[in-house]
Parts: sequence; structure tokens; C-alpha cells
Amino acid sequence: MVTFLIFIVGIALVIFGASELITSKSEVSRYQDLIARYGDQEIAYGIMNNMYWQGQTAAQLEESLGRPVAIDKSVKRNSTKDVWKYFQTSKRRFALRITLENDKVTGWDDKAV
Repeated sequence: MVTFLIFIVGIALVIFGASELITSKSEVSRYQDLIARYGDQEIAYGIMNNMYWQGQTAAQLEESLGRPVAIDKSVKRNSTKDVWKYFQTSKRRFALRITLENDKVTGWDDKAV
């Protein structure tokens, strides 16, 4: 009985270890892909860690946080301004609003902090 229990625990550890290895390989692959696409290790690191920063492009923001729940758009003669909204807390409230001007992050309002 003890041998059978040790066998089951061993199998579980092998399966868990294999799944961790697969996740690790996919993360390394994604990190390398991001470096190839954006040409910068810091940008790839920021995206992998779901970060946002001033000057970040709309594409990088979407890679980092995913599609927003809602977007408010305004177009002026020479510029565009978008507010990307994340983490909806009620009908009209969001924990995070990120402002982009001409597809670059210029600021944010983070209520979660």
C-alpha cells in the first residue's frame, strides 16, 4: 500500500513538473517573440509583467493588459485621444483608465492602488 502511494505521488510530481516546464517554455518563447517584435528587453519584460508606462504604444498596451472593456474615443483636427477602460467595478466605473494620445500612453487613473 505504501509503495502504491509513493508511486501515485511520484506520478503526480512528474505531471506537475512537466506542466511547469511547458509553461516555462511558452513564457520564454513569448518573451523572445516580444524582444524580436519590439527590439527591447525592457519592453518585453514590462509586457510580460502586465505593466503600462508613458510612451507605451497601443499595441504594447494591448499585449500587456489585453483588450479593454470599453474605449472612449475623441478625434480632433490633428490628434486622437482614447481612454481605455479596464476592470469594471460597476455599470459606469472602472478601476483603471489609461489615456492614449495618438496611440501612445500619456497617463492613467488607477483606482485599485
